[in-house]
Amino acid sequence: MWRVRREPAIFKIIGGLACAGLAVYWWAAGDVRGVILAVPAAVLIGAMGLRDLIAPVRLAADESGITVVHGFAGRRHVPWETIWDIKVDVRRRWGLRSEILEIDTGDYLHIFSPHDLGAPPTEVAAALRRRGT
Repeated sequence: MWRVRREPAIFKIIGGLACAGLAVYWWAAGDVRGVILAVPAAVLIGAMGLRDLIAPVRLAADESGITVVHGFAGRRHVPWETIWDIKVDVRRRWGLRSEILEIDTGDYLHIFSPHDLGAPPTEVAAALRRRGT
């Protein structure tokens, strides 16, 4: 079972609350431009943090297949037989290395970042390949 770490989720909620506080402050000060910037930021950052708290487990594997988060907080079970490919997309840009786990089921491409998994995607892909065989 791979899950989002709790600390970043809490920081997102705090960031959303801070943006909401700024929106109220700028509204009281009569700064419409500040409100227009702060309200969407509060909603988006808060929603991302809320999703991390509601659905922290983004990927789970068992003998029958994997379970992935689908939509905002829904779940979808994918049997091992329907998984076409499990791979890690590695890219280097500006001296940084990024990894993304891709699980291809034919109909859907499930994509997971290290943040979603709480672990390096390379390790998760190796564990899934071992479990799926």
